[in-house]
Amino acid sequence: MLSQAAIFLALPPPSSSSSSSSSSSSSSLRTKLPSSAVTRIATTTASPPLPPPPTTKKKKRPRRGGDGGGASPDAAQDLVRTLLRKTGEGNEPLIPTLNKHVRSLRTEHCFLMFEELGKNDRWLQCLEIFRWMQKQRWYVADNGIYSKLISVMGKRGQTRTAMWLFSEMRGSGCRPDASVYNALISAHLRSRDRTKALAKAFSYLAKMKASDRCRPNPVTYNILLRACAQAGETSRVDSLFLELDRLGGADSCTFNGVMDAYGKLGKIEEMERVLRRMKAGGCKPDFITFNLLIDAYGKKGLLEKMRKVFDSLLKSKTQKPTHATFHAMIMAYAREGDLGEVDSVAGAMDGLGLRPSLVTVESLIAAYGLCGAVGRARSLFEGVAEPEGSTLNALLGAYCGNGLEEEAGRVLVLYEGLANAGSYRLLYRGFARAGRKDLILGLLRTMDRAGVVPNKAFFLDALGAFSRSGEVLPMERLVE
Repeated sequence: MLSQAAIFLALPPPSSSSSSSSSSSSSSLRTKLPSSAVTRIATTTASPPLPPPPTTKKKKRPRRGGDGGGASPDAAQDLVRTLLRKTGEGNEPLIPTLNKHVRSLRTEHCFLMFEELGKNDRWLQCLEIFRWMQKQRWYVADNGIYSKLISVMGKRGQTRTAMWLFSEMRGSGCRPDASVYNALISAHLRSRDRTKALAKAFSYLAKMKASDRCRPNPVTYNILLRACAQAGETSRVDSLFLELDRLGGADSCTFNGVMDAYGKLGKIEEMERVLRRMKAGGCKPDFITFNLLIDAYGKKGLLEKMRKVFDSLLKSKTQKPTHATFHAMIMAYAREGDLGEVDSVAGAMDGLGLRPSLVTVESLIAAYGLCGAVGRARSLFEGVAEPEGSTLNALLGAYCGNGLEEEAGRVLVLYEGLANAGSYRLLYRGFARAGRKDLILGLLRTMDRAGVVPNKAFFLDALGAFSRSGEVLPMERLVE
């Protein structure tokens, strides 16, 4: 049986018969003018002059692929949000809904829909909208549309669909440019086989270098540099930096991307080497640079280095600490179990005039959990005026991390209205680690009662948790 994606890939491109038929019908109307009309036109010179007709401004038709009559960005966003809410809830099918609003929709609306649908893993509907676009009179194939779709498919792990779109684009008469190749490279680099992904990415880089139309630009090198740093390919990183120097040199975005990749891998020496290259090239660190350094040092437990970077940030005349700065430091001290420093950092944040955000509160709840202060975490949670699912998850993690699985289950029941898929997944992992089969069965009953259907991520997490614990029965219950 063909998959949904295969069905979309087999759809034929739109025909141009509608435009030809409309032109033929208009020509036939011209040929059917009555002869009396021609006589009147020919004899107007013998008649007295007529007063000129009143002048009226001719209404302009919206440009092909335009904004649908000059709709503002906010209005376009509102329309897209309304359409996706209707179709996302299953109340209305997608294509008939688009047909109802065909006079208002243009390319910019479709771009917004691609973005929103891609975020929610509804990439098949992106293909539906794309086919619908191709049938509209205002549609004009261009690289921007294909680049956006390739990017969306790459982010959702649909590499083959991205390659098909690239092939379709060339068949439509569009010639790929740097933006299209950049999107295609990014799509390949999200595949699991990193070795093959890098090989494919560098083959596209070679094609770009051989073409005068789509030479690699700084964005291309930023993508490849980050990918090579994530793979630990330091020699390739160095060679790409040299190539980028010939294009005018790297900017702070480039250096930050590479340092962040090294920092997340815990490769502190490589990260510091890139920092020295950044300073030697005359590129000044920005607040993102300071934040990623603080985060990397904190995760490796290099608290003295982290503190020095923070002190440098405080002394800077152009850069100031942000919420992310303090969140990273709070978690760094919490991992070391230093509750006093956690409170000190929170106080310093208040002293600089930064009001705690919801993410700040969630960081503190998680930090109190790591320090064993579950009571303080609960008190802080109960003081939040409008908690969200992520806030509840931080509290559940604090309970499970301290061996209080039963209390975590009671908290979920008490605040079930805030729970999301991550809440159930978090408790499932915690219960499985503790070997609490009874709690898992109770959690599954709670999910059934709430109408929560396990998604793919939940199912894979459950498989991993029970393969480690050796349990089988609750896994069979989940499959049922």
